[in-house]
Amino acid sequence: MNIKLSPQRRDDTLEVSRAGATLIINGEAFDFSKMADGDSLPTSAINSPWFAGQVDNVGGELELTLILPLPVNYSPEQAFPVPLENVPNGPVVFPAPLPEPSTTTAPEVVE
Repeated sequence: MNIKLSPQRRDDTLEVSRAGATLIINGEAFDFSKMADGDSLPTSAINSPWFAGQVDNVGGELELTLILPLPVNYSPEQAFPVPLENVPNGPVVFPAPLPEPSTTTAPEVVE
C-alpha cells in the first residue's frame, strides 16, 4: 500500500492502521479487498472526509491519498510530506510535529 499525504491546517486527529487491504481511520474500517488490479474507486464512492482523491489498485498495490491534518506546531516534514511507500500492516506512522512551545516561565531571580 502506498499513501500520499495532502496536508491541511486543521485541529483534527488522524489515527490510521492498516490490516491487509483494509484501512482503519479513526476507528472506521474501509475495506478495499474487492478491488482488482487496474480498478479505481472514486472519492465520491468513499464516505469519508479523509480521502483526497480516488483509490487505485496498480499492479496489485493500493495507492491512495489521505488528508494530513497539520497542528499549529507543524513541522516541515508534515508541511511537505514524502509519500509513504510499502506501508506495512499495523499503525501508520505519519511525520511528527515540532515540539510544543514550553509553557513554563523562567525561574525568578532572588537577590
